Amino acid sequence: MTTYNTPSRPWVTGGLVLASTMMVILGLWQVFVGIAAIVNDDFFVVGVNYTYKIDTTTWGWIHLALGVAAVVAGVGLSARATWARVLGMVFAGLAMLNNFIFLPYYPLWSMTVIALSVFVIWALANAKSDESESPRM
Repeated sequence: MTTYNTPSRPWVTGGLVLASTMMVILGLWQVFVGIAAIVNDDFFVVGVNYTYKIDTTTWGWIHLALGVAAVVAGVGLSARATWARVLGMVFAGLAMLNNFIFLPYYPLWSMTVIALSVFVIWALANAKSDESESPRM
């Protein structure tokens, strides 16, 4: 199993710790937003001229699934697992897309999640793996 080491650059080292922590926190928040949308369909209000007409309950299930994936990836990142690094980048990309479409429902929250997802992708992409530092035999 391949694990990754943090390079000597402090921004990347701190970024990985922050990425792991933020993925767990954002995942839990996504779960809470998903549960709120599933339980109370009228919790989020959108204007009448919104381009994407998707039921709020559907968005709730999407947020719930992405939230669970983020929590799992965040815990895996704490254990420095490579699969969690890949899953984290995939989740962050999907979270950006999901929250872009969710902008009219919850604009400030969506912009915050998009910005943090960009940072998470940057931090995970700049981490060095053990295999890249040592030659293969």
